[in-house]
Amino acid sequence: MSRNDRFLGKKVLVTGSGTGIGREIALEFAREGADVVLHYAHSERGAKTAAEEIKAMGRRTAALKANFENVDEVIQLAGQAIDFLGGIHCLVNNAGITFNKPFLKVVREQFDAMFSVNIRAQFFLTQKVVEHMLEHGGGAICNLTSIHGLQGAPEHAVYAGTKGAIIAYTRTLGIELAHKGIRINAIAPGWVMVENHAKIFPGYTEEGAREAAKSTVPLGRPGIPLDIARLALFLCSDDAEYIVGQTIVADGGTTALMSLISDFRHESTARCGLGYLVGV
Repeated sequence: MSRNDRFLGKKVLVTGSGTGIGREIALEFAREGADVVLHYAHSERGAKTAAEEIKAMGRRTAALKANFENVDEVIQLAGQAIDFLGGIHCLVNNAGITFNKPFLKVVREQFDAMFSVNIRAQFFLTQKVVEHMLEHGGGAICNLTSIHGLQGAPEHAVYAGTKGAIIAYTRTLGIELAHKGIRINAIAPGWVMVENHAKIFPGYTEEGAREAAKSTVPLGRPGIPLDIARLALFLCSDDAEYIVGQTIVADGGTTALMSLISDFRHESTARCGLGYLVGV
């Protein structure tokens, strides 16, 4: 079997796959042989154009809509995907929303929506898919979280709380289900360029983002959706069969960089060890 056929015959559901990272994950699974159901809540055009690309590859695919603030729709999505594909071997929980606001200004409706979409929906969708996997030989699940679940950023208390919850339940569920043939891991992306950034940041351009990343990301560039897609496929593949309950950080070195270091691109003028180490 060639590398491009790693997932030949596999059935995959990718949530939040109308734009950005989720869309690229769905396309990458199809490139490697899988039949794919795409889920969207608002980005219908993106999901359906991706489905057309997947059909052109000769794979079976469908784009299904579900509101992730409604658990009944989430459970229905799982059932529809299983029925259409004839099963699910891999689930990628990518759907999520982002939000920033000073802590004292957050209202209950915002808090509830964030936790409903980012963790409650993911939890109960996974529960439904796991029921199916347990009856049909197991499978693999990849949850998308964020480096916000690992490091702090002002005005992101609610968002970071949801992403930290994903990390925690991935770890616990991973050890609960591994011996039953279901592997669960997560990815914590750093700065990845997606089309929604143009809506969030005034004056945003890809060229500007690349330039800014030269001095803020140790690798010297922002991520692209394909960086995360390739990792998601690896974690769902047999190549990762000994990896369980882990959150893999993909951020170009962002979280590895000590925040007190002002400019990692140049040799430091500070001399630690001066006076007591030879050659300093």
